[in-house]
Amino acid sequence: MKLYCSRELLLNALTIVNKAISNKTTLEILKCILLTATKEKFIVTATNLEIGIQSAPITATIEEEGNIALDAHLFTEIIRKVNGDTVLIQTNSKYETSISCGFSDFKIMGQNGEDFPELPKVEKKQEYKMFQSDLKNMIRQTIFSISQEELKPILTGELLEFKRNCIQMVSVDGYRISFRKENLVENTQETKVVVPGKTLSEIHKILNGEEKDVLLYVTDKHIVFDIDGNIVISRLLEGEYIKYEQSFFDEYKTRFCVNTNDFLQTLERASLVSKDTRKTPVKLDIAEKKLMVKAQAEIGTAYEEIQIELEGETLQIAFNPKYLIEALRVIDEETISIQFTTPLSPCIIKPLQGEAFRYLILPLRL
Repeated sequence: MKLYCSRELLLNALTIVNKAISNKTTLEILKCILLTATKEKFIVTATNLEIGIQSAPITATIEEEGNIALDAHLFTEIIRKVNGDTVLIQTNSKYETSISCGFSDFKIMGQNGEDFPELPKVEKKQEYKMFQSDLKNMIRQTIFSISQEELKPILTGELLEFKRNCIQMVSVDGYRISFRKENLVENTQETKVVVPGKTLSEIHKILNGEEKDVLLYVTDKHIVFDIDGNIVISRLLEGEYIKYEQSFFDEYKTRFCVNTNDFLQTLERASLVSKDTRKTPVKLDIAEKKLMVKAQAEIGTAYEEIQIELEGETLQIAFNPKYLIEALRVIDEETISIQFTTPLSPCIIKPLQGEAFRYLILPLRL
């Protein structure tokens, strides 16, 4: 293999595919990035067998076709550190690889590219199209409440429900439920899948947040994300996801509207005295025109009042402040509605209008 390419374009591609590299693997080939040069294109690929990423074609002058697997960390650091604009990559039959750029010349050993695992071949029959900015926001606003417990593997992922003209994303960890809904660019076939949380975390880093399309393809085993020509293939989690819909009830006895940022900052201040948020809850005393937020621990106490608009009965209830704070931090709406039924029933956080998001959080016993 022999080719010339832009150092900047190559580094951008390496930054993307490196997100599929696992440091925990014992298989040396999985610590590598595969470089593939054909007459048509030059691409780089990485996989950890659960998620695979193939870069968009990198503009290059290809003099000899071929492939080589190179240590991902070493190769990426070389490309990052050299000071030239154009990179020359050349390999021989012994898998020795020469890398020249600017005033720098490196020779490193690679591995046979034929030994690199092939990415799954996914039929692109079911295509779903949405804006990158929408998908990025949906992940940001739900990923924090996936389960960290391996006892229920299905909850370590997020449910993606494709409806006729929208997509719904749900995460559950046993103490809370996060729900987001966005429009799809066009009407589609209905289906639902569970995507590993680790995959969505990496997808979030790759998405650029612009109003450019991202294409999703779904099979019974895999999901594919096409982001500006970069292909991310992930396995799906198998099993039945929790039936979350029945948890979001419309009836309530207490409901108040509050400024999102005011409530967030108040909770953050109250939680300063609560080192162990599970044992030291924040208490909410909901009165007619004000919300009293209280926290008490051995280290000290906190008390603050916020103006609210109350509808229904007054109520006293307690929460792990972390769960409220994590939800409020990702809400972009200036004002939100929070509704309750009893001191031992979950609260539901909603927008004042529409159904773009819903957050359910279980209380703690007073």
